[in-house]
Amino acid sequence: MGRLFGTDGVRGIANEELTPLLAMQLGQAGAYILSREKAHKPTLMVGCDTRISGNMLANALMAGACSVGANCIFVGVIPTPAIAYLTKKYKVDAGVVISASHNPVEFNGIKFFDGNGYKLSDALEDEIEALIKSNMQGVKFPTGSGVGKVKYRTDAREEYINHAMRSVPIELQGVKIVVDCAEGASFYTSVETFKEMGAEVVAIHNNPDGTNINANCGSTHMEELQARVVYEKADIGLAFDGDADRLLAVDAEGRIVDGDQIMAIVGNYMKNKGTLKRNTIVVTVMSNLGFFLMAEKQGIVAEQTKVGDRYVLERMREIGASLGGEQSGHIIFLDENTTGDGLLSALHLLEVMVDTGKPLAELAGVMEVLPQALVNAKVANHKKEHYLEYPEISDAIEDLTKRFAGEGRVLIRPSGTEPLVRVMIEGKDKKLIQQEAEKLAGLIQDIMF
Repeated sequence: MGRLFGTDGVRGIANEELTPLLAMQLGQAGAYILSREKAHKPTLMVGCDTRISGNMLANALMAGACSVGANCIFVGVIPTPAIAYLTKKYKVDAGVVISASHNPVEFNGIKFFDGNGYKLSDALEDEIEALIKSNMQGVKFPTGSGVGKVKYRTDAREEYINHAMRSVPIELQGVKIVVDCAEGASFYTSVETFKEMGAEVVAIHNNPDGTNINANCGSTHMEELQARVVYEKADIGLAFDGDADRLLAVDAEGRIVDGDQIMAIVGNYMKNKGTLKRNTIVVTVMSNLGFFLMAEKQGIVAEQTKVGDRYVLERMREIGASLGGEQSGHIIFLDENTTGDGLLSALHLLEVMVDTGKPLAELAGVMEVLPQALVNAKVANHKKEHYLEYPEISDAIEDLTKRFAGEGRVLIRPSGTEPLVRVMIEGKDKKLIQQEAEKLAGLIQDIMF
């Protein structure tokens, strides 16, 4: 059995890999580890996205937590960043989100936040995993009044909406927005927020039925949103993923504005306002080369981390940065929330448009996006970390790296959440880098699948 926790919690096919039994064990071990130093009866706040397996896994997890004496507050369908915010606000001992983010409906996941709303360190996750593998050795299971109980709340999403509007208090009258909710957790919170702030809202993919989350929609499938923005003559399109912790945008011409560009736009605005702490934006090695060129030109420090918003957050906390994120749209505004927050990202982007009076296409011009090819190789999940152990693959990577030295770069990495090895090549010739990325991904898949 490999490590349970990936870069974003425990993920797997629901009821096959991520079973109710495993969810119960995670509830037991997580509640115990995260509250063992507290003298009071611990409390966990639990929410989920819209996928059909959410209630099954949430109830199993809460049963496990109650069995070690913890209470649970179940807030239902709610964005991941809402759990992070509310966990800290209400001073509960931990928060838990049942979600597989941008993954298809058959997947689900479980991720924990500590009492301050931060994702857990590798060390804490290892402790939870070790306790599960020991079959809860040394844990005393209470009886009678010592058993935990579950409380149900339906008002939590309104509290999150109010927090977002207080954080970025802008007037959106006269702004037309097409918002793609990915049939996920933002189906209510995003639409209501934009409407309450005065925008004209055209909502698409906001009728979740439990099985349609991320299905050809949201931030991983932008084509329909791009067309709809042009058709509606809207000012902007906004696309969330299933759990609404990431955001991508579309300008009035139907062009995608990705996470790097959003950070460039908002980061420069914050720098000019004096709110970009340390004049620094923390990004990952996957950010486009154009972002780093923009930062150098604008006098912004671009700190790099390995891929995963948790590592971006760790670096932000270490150096005291206020803005960081990923090209994929996970953007963290650390003064306002402790994790990637799609709604806050949208409001900050809209704030720049409203305050400057400039359309999104003009604002996005602050950064030139250099051609980038990203191709996924499907591999056996237990092999994905070991791709360099295959001589034919390592030799091919070395040859490509030499070819693109000085005018591009080659980056290969295993996915933290899926059975994939990702091949990314940047260079001047779009056709060439796409061909080479597909060739290398094909080689990896043929050898390792």
